Amino acid sequence: MNYHIKNGRVIDPANGIDAVQDLFIADGKIAALGMAPDGFSADQTIDASGLVVAPGLVDLSARLREPGYEYKATLESEMQAAMQGGVTTLVCPPDTDPVLDEPGLVEMLKHRARILDQANVHPLGALTMGLKGQALTEMAELTEAGCIGFSQAEVPVLDTTVLLRAMQYAKTFGYTVWLRPQDAHIGRGGVAHSGPLASRLGLSGVPVMSETIALHTIFELMRATGARVHLCRMSSAAGLALVASAKKEGLNVTCDVGVHHLHMTDADIGFFDPNARFNPPLRSQRDRDAIRAALLDGTVDAVCSDHTPVDEDEKLLPFAEATPGATGLELLLALTLKWAQDQDRGGNSPDALAQALAKVTSEPARIAGLPAGTLSVGAAADVVLFDPDAGWKVERKALASQGKHTPFLGFELAGQVRTTLVRGRVAFQR
Repeated sequence: MNYHIKNGRVIDPANGIDAVQDLFIADGKIAALGMAPDGFSADQTIDASGLVVAPGLVDLSARLREPGYEYKATLESEMQAAMQGGVTTLVCPPDTDPVLDEPGLVEMLKHRARILDQANVHPLGALTMGLKGQALTEMAELTEAGCIGFSQAEVPVLDTTVLLRAMQYAKTFGYTVWLRPQDAHIGRGGVAHSGPLASRLGLSGVPVMSETIALHTIFELMRATGARVHLCRMSSAAGLALVASAKKEGLNVTCDVGVHHLHMTDADIGFFDPNARFNPPLRSQRDRDAIRAALLDGTVDAVCSDHTPVDEDEKLLPFAEATPGATGLELLLALTLKWAQDQDRGGNSPDALAQALAKVTSEPARIAGLPAGTLSVGAAADVVLFDPDAGWKVERKALASQGKHTPFLGFELAGQVRTTLVRGRVAFQR
């Protein structure tokens, strides 16, 4: 169908657009902005008065739990959650069961996603077979099957020589290595940020040096190989200072943060709330403030939902035994807008809304090398219409995801998705 979306505030960070104007969609693609193209005839007109019209969100870390963990979530439920959250492009880590280390598994996941015809799904292939950190996967075959990069998910590589070989291979063929910086030994078994709060609660800690030591190793290997690395879910002020230095040096590195770490600290564990258990753990207020500042100055390239649906039984356990993770797809937009509102209120950034949207649209698309996150003429019509001022309460019944666990349950958030279009088709309408 052809759509005429009128009277909306069109924000397209990729093209520097922020103005009230009309958007025209034809044959699943963006046909024009402002004036209708010659011969255009709309099958449906959508009045977007009072709404923001933006590119569909691009999420760099969303676990859809298929294959292998369907009792935690299914592709159907998480796709619906993505649509409800305005997320039209998803990057999936390889820690499924079995691990995404064979082309057939990747093709099966892509096929299942195509059948559902909702969000665009882009898997990351395993960097090593079974994520065991020993033998490299067949990266070329996995790329042909549809992988856009290679990751160890939450499993650090014990043998640095293996990581060196992986980076050399990736550099040779132009692949991106996605790593979460964590030392394999320091902080192993830890469940909370090392600090006074963890000590008082009697919880084993994960020190910041677990992140910084891993970063030093990664940067040395990057200097030796010239590989391109994306750092997943940075969590500390010290780590971000190292990233800023590496970028200044000219290393080919990008990084993201989980949206929960943008707002919460280790104090939000409260009385052992398992919903506040994450990998990496929620850190100190100083670290949280550094993440917010690094997002503003460009050290942090993107914000991801770190969407990790967890089974009910795995959260109804003592904090140290509960499975880390929380639902995030439906909260990504609202929590990113909350950061923008805080910046706007503090006078730090007059164009905070456009800057925030860039961190969940054009910037993650650039990192992943995907033709997404833009309203350029000719681009696929992945579009979200949302009311930035509409409030909604985070409740279990309001979440489409099969994972109902989030530390934001009961919170009132602003920013509600009204319509999501994927490839020029209305996939969700509130």
